Parts: sequence; structure tokens; C-alpha cells
Amino acid sequence: MTGFSRVAGKLQSSSALRLTYNLSLRLLRPLRSLLSFLSAGMDDLLAPDDRPFDLDPGSRSRPLLLLYDADDGGFEDNRGESTYLVPYSWWIKTRNNVMEAGGTLYTTTSKEDFAKQILLEMRRENCCKSENDEEGFSGGEFALVPEATWLQTLKSHGDSIGVNDIGTVLSANSQMHDVFPLQIRLSVSQETKSLRARISLMDNPFDYYRKACCIFRPETELLRIWDFSGQTTLFFVDDGNEFAADSPRHSGREILLELQVHGLSNSGNGMQRKEDDTTFADSRMGGTFSSGILRLNGSIDIFQPDGRTCNLSESDGYHRGTGLLGLKGLQNLGNTCFMNSAIQCLVHTPKVVDYFLRDYRKEINSTNPLGMQGELALAFGELSRKLWSPGTNPVAPRAFKSKLAKFAPQFSGYNQHDSQEFLAFLLDGLHEDLNRVKQKPYIEIKDAADRPDEEVAEEYWQSHLAQNDSIIVDVCQGQFRSKLVCPMCKKVSITFDPFMYLTLPLPSTTMRSMTVTVVSTDGVALPSPLAVSVPNCGSLKDLKRALSVACFLRDDETLLVAEVYNNCILRYLEESYDSIDLIRDDDYIVAYRLPKGSETSVLVEFKHERAERDNYSGMAFTRMFGFPLVARLTGLSCGYDVQQAFLKLINPFLKPTEDASYNHDDAEHSVSAYEDSEMEDTQSPCDAESDAEMVDGPNEFEFFLGGSSKLRMSEPVVVSRARRSLEILVFWPEKMFEKYDMCFLGSLPEIFKPPSFTRRPPESVSLYKCLEAFLKEEPLGPEDMWYCPSCKQHQQASKKLDLWRLPEILVVHLKRFSYSQFLKNKLETIVDFPIKDLDLSSYIANRSSSSSCCYVLYAISNHYGGLGGGHYTASVHHGHNLWYEFDDERVFPINEEGIKTSAAYVLFYRRVPAA
Repeated sequence: MTGFSRVAGKLQSSSALRLTYNLSLRLLRPLRSLLSFLSAGMDDLLAPDDRPFDLDPGSRSRPLLLLYDADDGGFEDNRGESTYLVPYSWWIKTRNNVMEAGGTLYTTTSKEDFAKQILLEMRRENCCKSENDEEGFSGGEFALVPEATWLQTLKSHGDSIGVNDIGTVLSANSQMHDVFPLQIRLSVSQETKSLRARISLMDNPFDYYRKACCIFRPETELLRIWDFSGQTTLFFVDDGNEFAADSPRHSGREILLELQVHGLSNSGNGMQRKEDDTTFADSRMGGTFSSGILRLNGSIDIFQPDGRTCNLSESDGYHRGTGLLGLKGLQNLGNTCFMNSAIQCLVHTPKVVDYFLRDYRKEINSTNPLGMQGELALAFGELSRKLWSPGTNPVAPRAFKSKLAKFAPQFSGYNQHDSQEFLAFLLDGLHEDLNRVKQKPYIEIKDAADRPDEEVAEEYWQSHLAQNDSIIVDVCQGQFRSKLVCPMCKKVSITFDPFMYLTLPLPSTTMRSMTVTVVSTDGVALPSPLAVSVPNCGSLKDLKRALSVACFLRDDETLLVAEVYNNCILRYLEESYDSIDLIRDDDYIVAYRLPKGSETSVLVEFKHERAERDNYSGMAFTRMFGFPLVARLTGLSCGYDVQQAFLKLINPFLKPTEDASYNHDDAEHSVSAYEDSEMEDTQSPCDAESDAEMVDGPNEFEFFLGGSSKLRMSEPVVVSRARRSLEILVFWPEKMFEKYDMCFLGSLPEIFKPPSFTRRPPESVSLYKCLEAFLKEEPLGPEDMWYCPSCKQHQQASKKLDLWRLPEILVVHLKRFSYSQFLKNKLETIVDFPIKDLDLSSYIANRSSSSSCCYVLYAISNHYGGLGGGHYTASVHHGHNLWYEFDDERVFPINEEGIKTSAAYVLFYRRVPAA
């Protein structure tokens, strides 16, 4: 590149420039391909924002407007918007709702000299064209429009095309590719007070020059060119008729302007095809043409009235976006499907895409300290225009990803990420980059007191708009009513907060069967496994409630739930509002019945150990068995009698005595044994002689405090009241296994053991049920305690959310992924979401609102697979009842019935007027 720059600085003619430029392209294109093959990340070195030239001649969405100044002998890199030359009649008929200011009129004459170049003399007229002026003119009439306006026009025209008109579809298909670049040299003639344009064969390929000759035919007939782009007015002083003498574009200087010519490539006489325009306009309005459409095997068969069939298959390029705008794919740069999916949904969002196809740069806020100096908005706007420009090739979003990584390092590299997290960052970043508020005022929010909700909500909203005003706020933001109630003093606090999207949980309509072993600590009942049913998305509170009913829990008892692993208690499940998703199907759960009111007492865990001998070496070793037994310490004045407490816990496991009958009831035996134990328990724990009266003597069991320090039974354990728990290891001699039935202590059932060769049916839940679960009142978590201004302390208040103000675009995030310290999971629940008739009128708390509460679905971000290796796609409604799947580079039509799957992750709705 050093040699190329040195040669370029010495160039004095456009021919030498083009020769060197084309040679450089030939040298750089293989190099770029090699770098792309070796490393996707190396391609960023040749990104459009970093390279001095557009290395892809086929990419015309961002051309180099001013390539070379012949007098200065240097390059001028002006990467502004492209300027498009279109037939004025096409512009008038197809621009629809595109608002355009009055244009500048030039009366133009043309001639061709012997040097194979067309000379245009452009004289400015002192009049402005009004938007509705369609005055007839016998000569050729053209319009210069900026790229944003041209794209808006094409999109607006494409939106009006009906798929039942095969002629329109095919005509639109040809129109999309009727674009070619034309190099025009502009200079100022002070003598004739005109602009001179020179189109030379030296600057253009022969085919393009031949097309230019057809457009600007060298005859006496006048041409009229309307400049709606404002490019030519830069030559004049204060927009008058005098040229700027001190401008770089002063008389005698020649610049090279690249125009994008649209709709004129087949013009044979310099005029727009009148007959074609009439047919085109008639077909666009519907005319008398009608047809049918049928999808079969990934292709589109369109039946015409005369019986002929036109097949538009993927091989024709129809599915790749050649027939309609906005059907371009995005290249996967390496695990960037999450980004591609969210971008495709956003660039097909009404009003947002129209905004970025217009001149949005005037609203860039480069001084916002919360923004990204406008760079993120510029990168997204450039990417949006590429996706909505005509063409068939997928777009590589390297420049956008580079800007994204600059301001959000968490999305750098090529790891997989969450599309909703990316979307949240992108919406917030675009808002800050486009925030119309340059200086945010400080606003103190008043207390709601007893004022009406409507008044307080409007005050909150206006305060929000005073600091946040952008296209994102206009389109995507709504408002919650948040109500907090203190559980102690019943203080009520109401606030109205903005939201960008709704994150809805997935409540399950099915129940989860869970088997839990309930253990009594009163020395009477044996452990009992109980199977209970709880909601699939329930909490530990639901599990405890179901267990309490199943085991007939008394009013003076409470349950302590614990997970057992490797014969030890792994953890206690004490947070009532933790999700039962924390409990897996292969876990072992025990619920201990303990006296109510003893929660502050010291908890004792008795773990069991026995001696075993290795069959091969004969060496003896100890091994833990069974599950722990627990008890609460009470009456610590004289210390804790470990043996007496343990014998009480294992009393239900005593085997019947020899003199008992064969049919002796185990429960009666347990009760009698417990009564004997109670009689012994009436003795003072300080009386050491009571140990000698225990069955088989005091030294049958050995107790170790903390697993190491052996306890002497003649001395009770003294425990500090500040201690929360106590672990005691119990060594079981072999003779004790003859006295106690350990089958009840040695095994635990799993939470759920699915039958062999069975598959659970897929779950389904309504989107309305998800919304109701989101809006229901629930207490705050311990980590989200609310400071009550009345109690002057943090309280676990109850919170209730309500929808107060609905946005134009409603983004619904389905909470499929759950993360915790112990578990990561994805819910495959099928959500039955409305497509054309989402009605939220019954969920809006603001009854005085006149805005419509009806929405239709237009895009879905889908996630397939699990947490380890998933894939994102986008399903987008493209008008005319057609849905398309955007799978990175691939774009193909799909049936509307097929979009409701368990992969639906983020839903995009737009508001429609109520029926």
C-alpha cells in the first residue's frame, strides 16, 4: 500500500487514477480473500470504515463520492450519502408518503464531441418545484435524490405491492437491479453562469457510457434536472445564483462525482418509458389483473388468469430478496447469530427502519456522556440501509460488530451471547446516541400522596421525556405503575416507571410430581416417602404447603427441608420463594418435622458411620451410611445429653423384641418404646447415673463432635447459645444393626424417576397467562428489601406491577433461561401467543387512556437448542401475509402456522387501531 499511496500522490489525470485504482483492486481482492479465509477477525482490518477505498465494486450502498480532484492531484474521501439519478416521472409516482422539500431546477443541453464524451450545460432556473407539480414536459426530465430518500421511496413502493399481481412482482424484481454507477465530472462556468457536466468514456465502462448516451442524448431537445439532494447548491453563495469564488469548487476546478442511476438503464431515447410507466402504475394500483399464489416445496407458484404458472424458486433468487426489499441475510462472523437475529427483527420494525432510512444524522447526540458519541447509531443506520438496499448478496456486519465491541466489550470476540441482552443494550445505546435532549435538567419527583394516578403518571412521564427524547422513546417505551405495600405499617408507595420491553415468566399448566421423605423427630413415627404435586414453575413455599397437607402437619410443627448428598446434608432449602427448579429429578430431599418456635435454637445433625472390612486386603475402614437425623437443642441450662437425644430419634427404628407376637404392630411398639424413653427423659440430664440404665450400657454408640473429638457420655455437651448448628458423628457397632431396622434409614427415593422409554408431552401456556404471572402481586426477595419511610427500616414489602402506558412497539421477552448458583436450565414450553389479535385492554390499569391496546405480531427472535450450543434465527412478517425466516445468510418464506414453536424467545408486536 505504500507504493500505491506514493503513485497516487503524483497522479495528474483521471485515466492514470483509474488504471492504478483497478490494478490495486486486482491486487487487494485476493489478499482480502486470503485474510478472510485464514481468520474471520482479520477481515476487520479491511472493514469499510478503515480502508481508503471501497474494495467491493459490487457494493454500491456507500460509494466514494469525490474520488479525485484533477487540479490538486489528490484524493478527497467524502463518505456522505450517495446521490441517485432517477426519472422524474418515476419519482413522482412512487415516492408515496416520502416528504421532500422543493427541488432546484436546471435546464440542460447536451452534446457529444469527438473525444467520446457527453457535455452537459446546466443553467439554474429561479423557481422551485412543488411536491404536487406534475407539469408535462416534452423533453427528458430527471431528479437527483439522496440515498435515504431513494431507499424510502423503494421501500414505500415495495410495501404497496400486492403478491396477487404477478406483473407487479416481476416488474419490481427488474426495478431492483436497474441501478448502475456513472462517473460525472462537474465544473463551474463563470462565463455562462452554469454548471458543466462531462461524462467521458475514459471514466466509465463502455456499457455505462452507452447507457449515458441514451439518457442524455445529444440533440437540440432540452433536458430538465431537478435536484432534491442539495448537492449542486453547494456551488452557489447563500443558495443564490452566484457561484462561490472562494469555494474549493470554484471556476476552473473539476471534480469527479459518482452518481447511482436508477430506472434508466434500458432507456433508448433519453425519455422514461411512458408505456412501461403506465403499465407499471396500473399494475401497482391493481388494474384488472388477478392471480393466485401457492407455496410448495420451498418455492412459490403464482397462477395467472390465463392458466400459465410462474415459479419463483430459491434458485431464481426470489427467496434471497431479489423480488422485494428488506430480504437480505446477514453473514455469520462466528457465533454472531444472536446479533443477526435481533438486528433483523429491529430493522423490520415500523417507524424505526423508516427513521434510519431518512436523514437521521441531524439528531445524532455526540456530546451525551451516556452515549457512544453517535458511533453506534451511525453504524446501525449504515447497516440498516445496506439491508434495505437492492441486491442479492448477504451483508457482512463487520463494521457494526467492530463498533459494538468498542462500546460493549462483553460482545467482543466470537462467543455466543443472548439475543435479548444484545437487543437491550442496542436499544439503550441507540436512544442515548439519538437523544434530542442535549442538557438534561434535574427534576425532583414529588410524592404521590393522595393525588389521582392519572395526574401522578403524567407528571412522571413528562419528567422522563424532559431527559429522554428519541425515536426509541417515541416507539418502544411504555410505562408501569409500581405499587409497594409495607407488611408492617401498611405504608403504600406508588411510582410510574418507564419500560423498554416486558420480561414474562413461563408459568406451567402442568404439575410436577416430587417424592420427598418426611422424617419425624418426636421418636414415634418412621420416615415416610410422600409424593406430592406442585406447579412446574412453583416455589419452595408451594412444596412445603403440599408436604404439610400430605403428612398432616400439626399447628405446632414446622418443616425443615434439606438436600442430602453422600449421606450428608448438602444444603437447607429455607428461602420460601426460591424456585423448585433448584431441585433436580435425581436429587434426594428430606423434610424434618420440628417443633414450631424452635427456629432460633441450635440445630444438631447426627451423621451415621459404621466399620467395614475390605474383602481383598482384609483392612478395616469406616464408611458413612443412611441420611442424617436432626434435632433442635432446648433446655441448655445443664448441657445437652447427646445420647439421650439420639436414642429418642432412632427409637422408631427398634426391631420387635423376641417375646413379641409375629403380628405385633410396629407403631404400637414404637409408641411403647417412646414411652419408656419419655420416662427416662424425665430424669435430669445432669444425673450421670441415668446413663448406666440405658439399653446395653452407655458405650454401645460412640459420638464424635465435629467428626474428630470423641464425646464422653458421662459429661453432657455444653453448647454456646451463639452457635447456630452442631454436627455429631455417630459410630454404629455391629450389634446395634441387630437391634435396629436400618432399611428405613439406609435408602432415599429420588425426587422423580421417569418411566423407561417414555417422553413427557410438550407443555403449552398462553401468553396471557405469562402476563398474569408477571403482573401478580408477590413479596420482594431478601436481596431487594424496600426501605419504608414510615418504619424507617428495610422491609420485605409486597410489589404489584400494572401496565399503565403501552408503547407503539411492544417487545415481549419470554424468560426461557433460568440461572442460579446450582442450576442452569432452558424451558421448552410452547407459548401460545396471538399473531393478529393481541388485546391488552383488560390488563391496562389506566382506564382513561384513549390509545389502542390491540397489537399484531411482526417479528420473532427464535432460539433453538440448549444452553451449551444453541442457534438463533428470526421470523419476520414482510407484508402481504408473507412470513420469512432469516437464518443468517439464508432467507426463505415460511408458513404463518409454523412460527409458533418452543423456540420463540423474543416477540415483537406493533400497535393497530382497535376494531
